[in-house]
Amino acid sequence: MDEDGDICFEDEKLDFVTDRFTMACGVSVSYVQLACCATHCAFPRQGKELLVQSYADAEMKPLNLTGHHAHITALAFGTSQDPLLLCSGSDDYVVVWDIERCYRRAREGVIASGTVIGTLLGRVEHLSVCPTNIRVAVCTGTKIYILSVKREEVHAVLCGHLAPLTAAEFCPWAVNMLVSISEDRTFKVWDVRKQETLYQSAVLSASPLLSVFFSEKSKQLVTGSADGQVWCFTLPDDHRCRMVTRLDLHKVEQRHLKHLESGADVTERQVMCFYSGIFRGERTDLVETSKPVLRMFPCSTPPDPCHAQERGGSCFWIGSSDGLYLVDLETSELCTALRFRDYPYLTVSMAGSWAIHQGDENKVFCLVSCPFDSSISLLEIQVTGLLERHCSLQKSILPREESLSVVPSGPLMPKSPLNTELVRKEVPKSPRKTAPDVKVVVKDHPITFHPRVKSSGYQTPPWMYAPKNNAQKKSPGHLKTSKKLNLLADYPEDSAAPIIPHIQVSTAERSTPVCCLQYSGDGKQILCGLGNKLALLYKSSLTGPPVVYTGHDGAINSVGWSHSKQWVLTAGEDRTLRVWPVGTAEPVLMLGSDRFFKPIRGAQFYYLDKFLLLSSGPNLQLYLYHLDMTRDDIKRYHQKSLCKLTGKFGMSSGTDITCSSAINQFFSYIVLACGVDRSIDVFDMNVGRVAAGVPDAHTRAIHHIAQNQGSMYTTQALDSYNLFLTSAVTDGLKLWDLRTLRCVRRYESHMNRCHPCTAAFSPCGRFIATGSEDNCVYLYDVRSCTYLHKLQRHSETILNVAFNPFTPEVRTSQTITVMTEAQSDISVTPS
Repeated sequence: MDEDGDICFEDEKLDFVTDRFTMACGVSVSYVQLACCATHCAFPRQGKELLVQSYADAEMKPLNLTGHHAHITALAFGTSQDPLLLCSGSDDYVVVWDIERCYRRAREGVIASGTVIGTLLGRVEHLSVCPTNIRVAVCTGTKIYILSVKREEVHAVLCGHLAPLTAAEFCPWAVNMLVSISEDRTFKVWDVRKQETLYQSAVLSASPLLSVFFSEKSKQLVTGSADGQVWCFTLPDDHRCRMVTRLDLHKVEQRHLKHLESGADVTERQVMCFYSGIFRGERTDLVETSKPVLRMFPCSTPPDPCHAQERGGSCFWIGSSDGLYLVDLETSELCTALRFRDYPYLTVSMAGSWAIHQGDENKVFCLVSCPFDSSISLLEIQVTGLLERHCSLQKSILPREESLSVVPSGPLMPKSPLNTELVRKEVPKSPRKTAPDVKVVVKDHPITFHPRVKSSGYQTPPWMYAPKNNAQKKSPGHLKTSKKLNLLADYPEDSAAPIIPHIQVSTAERSTPVCCLQYSGDGKQILCGLGNKLALLYKSSLTGPPVVYTGHDGAINSVGWSHSKQWVLTAGEDRTLRVWPVGTAEPVLMLGSDRFFKPIRGAQFYYLDKFLLLSSGPNLQLYLYHLDMTRDDIKRYHQKSLCKLTGKFGMSSGTDITCSSAINQFFSYIVLACGVDRSIDVFDMNVGRVAAGVPDAHTRAIHHIAQNQGSMYTTQALDSYNLFLTSAVTDGLKLWDLRTLRCVRRYESHMNRCHPCTAAFSPCGRFIATGSEDNCVYLYDVRSCTYLHKLQRHSETILNVAFNPFTPEVRTSQTITVMTEAQSDISVTPS
């Protein structure tokens, strides 16, 4: 470290990044398509010569190939090693070289030659060899020539782009499918055999598209642009590509660096040797620079040293102008980065073009050209070492406590807030006064005519027709038993996702949104809160008139069921909370606005109905309560129910809470809360404090959080209860794992730009349903980022969804506008 405190790597041996060789090519190759494979790399020298270098055998001499009369502008290796083919393109020829044959002729002292398959096609921008090594796609201008590998023969000419092409790649699992990208900022999916367009995208970006690759495991297409935007699309059999996710490389890096910087103190910034620009105190966010996506290549599932988990094959390498980035496509998060300015001992300071190949799970070869001179470098990167160094930085800056879990692993502590009990005050009874013996005197009373007089027996039947008093009555117990057996049936965990519309019911005559809805634990009833200050209790079949709960003076933003299914609670914008008996439209407990200075954002029963948990302002509030339904006819409005504040727990940043969640199906110490500052705090109620947190979990404030609670009819693995969802406007839906506090999936196919659309887990934990602003409900598989079904037949934005805990059904709520009259609806979709 020098006197100014800057980081220096000259004395440190970084064996996971090696500069294998650097060579001057004579002319600039910054915009030339370079080539890498498992054993060789290829690049032009002096413009017209072709140099092939083996990095598998260090003693093998470079292979020098000649034959082009114009400057070589594109190179590509074949997909097979037997034989290993290399295709080169220039303004004059397109040549295919057999590398093994060229080595053999070079050893014999004969000039190696290739096969010319194209002549005078124009400037070749990009080359791609099909998976079967039979055809080559050549991008020149706005045309794509499909050439034969063995002889000079044109199989097809594909036209349709409005600007020069930048790349075209064959699909690995469909050899007749080709995807092309262009400076017109669109991509096209072609059927090479039929020479027709299968799909054409809309304009994706304000900058040209530069790179494209296929994720073979997830059957997805990924493309990147010159301004650092990356799009991921599905490639289904019907060729109707749909976007799965989108990310900005610059914002992903800034969010990652901000997360690291938030946990580093002043002394650590001076000793850390990773992300030196941040730890030297440089503010890289003052000038926002774009990161062009020059090249992309899939990562072959490296292990995660931080958490000993598999990444699932969703990671891919991005070669940009300032370094190499490893991004997780499913979470849109940065796994690690190799930035050139952090390694000044490397000869490369900026990249003009990339060729990337990952030979095995631990080694990546990168051929990089410099945009300012004619030099070219080959880098060898040990993936495990790079990831371990990154994880060691995270552990040193952000030390973690023990792994958190929704299912408790230990008993309650003696001083835990959850051990508090509600003690009722005993009123001393006044002693009964003993009066002296008084002689009872019967006074005269007025005559009273009683309506019921004991019968004389004349109209009773004779004893021979009298009913048998000793007859055994049929007990209706067998009927109750059958119903109980029906209720105790298991939820069909192997059932398909519900996609068939079943019933639709109007909840209001005027335009009124359904702000929230929740099923009872047995799935027999559903409670919904409306924007017109009412709460409605329906049967699960939505038949019959609902029970109407009135009394709030604002929109109801939260409803909840007790675990015993005997009580429901409602909370609204009027800063009040009410607890109601099921089926009775008179509250048994009311917490007035004098207790809360801001609206209640979340309210529920907690810890198997022992507490009332609610969030208002920056605090979580925990209340002990006792419900008493007895009423005095004279003091009718005097409630005998009791409620006591057990504790207040504030957010770590002091910001207001937007939503909260806790599990009431079983004993759990964990409570999740989200703040206006886009953070997530994990409260451990066993100790009464914040146990962990995630800063900047979304780009906008989180408006909804949902946990995987299962139901009383299903049994899931204990670890699955640690999954939870968060939703934010314009930032999609994220799936988190509480044990690591990392985003494990991201769902962005639905539209959520301005309305607070919510999401829910299915009772089996296999599906996720979310509302959308395109009048549809999207059903996702938890294991995949793309949606399974898109439920239509709605006419307005879907705000809320809820799964039936007993049967595969999903409820949706919306606001329907019909001509001049509008109404709020709840619809049912069974499987």
